[in-house]
Amino acid sequence: MNMLIVEDVMLLLLDDGTGQIAGSSSLTPVLGGGVLLELALAEHVWVEEKQGFWHAAKVHPVPGTPAPADPLLQGALGVVAEKPRTAQDLVGRLGRNLRDHVTERLAQRGIVRREDTTVMGIFPSTRWPAQDVRHEQELRGAVELVLGHGAAPDARVGAVISLLSAADQAHKVLTVPGVPRARSRPGRRWSPRGPGPPRPCATRSPR
Repeated sequence: MNMLIVEDVMLLLLDDGTGQIAGSSSLTPVLGGGVLLELALAEHVWVEEKQGFWHAAKVHPVPGTPAPADPLLQGALGVVAEKPRTAQDLVGRLGRNLRDHVTERLAQRGIVRREDTTVMGIFPSTRWPAQDVRHEQELRGAVELVLGHGAAPDARVGAVISLLSAADQAHKVLTVPGVPRARSRPGRRWSPRGPGPPRPCATRSPR
């Protein structure tokens, strides 16, 4: 199943039973980071070299590359193309309003189902409990091989782990008995290339 990084992250943050989202306080930049990482791995964006203390490195679209096929990524690349911005700025912009969009996409795939309820019979609330857990189980297994057994992550699994760590939620995904909680907390950062500082975009000049 071809899933976006942001969809995989949301899937792991959703509780299968309650349909509630963990780490909601940091959800916007985490989801925005997932979209930016997706663009970076597909070489749609690049980040300039930092030129000094007072000059923040900016993210740019790679000229001459075909547009992404996915409408979500097309819109995100359009935001990047508006003007040079820092990755920190972009993850906030890209993550706005993604919560409902991404959960709806998961529901359309039949992975979760939407349940509209009310709290105290007054306040509307939406839950997203699991419906088809096959992809989630495969994804959890890949994450646990890295966090619990020291396997080297591929680019996409490394990106998912990096974003879960940024939300302080990686320890909730890890279920391998006997593995210390600290192994999967933000103190150990993961990039798409493996452990170390997260790198949201490739640093290079455009082709």
